[in-house]
Amino acid sequence: MKVELLYFDGCPNWMVAAERLAKAAELVSRDDLTVHQRKVNTERAAVAAGFTGSPTILIDKRDPFATGDEQVGLACRVYATPHGLAGSPTLDQLVEVLS
Repeated sequence: MKVELLYFDGCPNWMVAAERLAKAAELVSRDDLTVHQRKVNTERAAVAAGFTGSPTILIDKRDPFATGDEQVGLACRVYATPHGLAGSPTLDQLVEVLS
């Protein structure tokens, strides 16, 4: 399983997502799971990557949190969590999509 965390430097939420994603990967403990971080610098790169805001998490090139309402571009993204909207999925949400 290939997991990518796409982000841009101007987003304050990507580091929280990175920490939660690392912890979730540890909790799931799958031998086939690799996590990569990829910085998206330009609108052109955002379009090419299907980057729907920072942080975007792709699992085998698929966004498990996509609702269909996201727009491609260099912007911060929000996620629906059990506690309301947040800048990153919760640890439990990440464990669920990695399991």
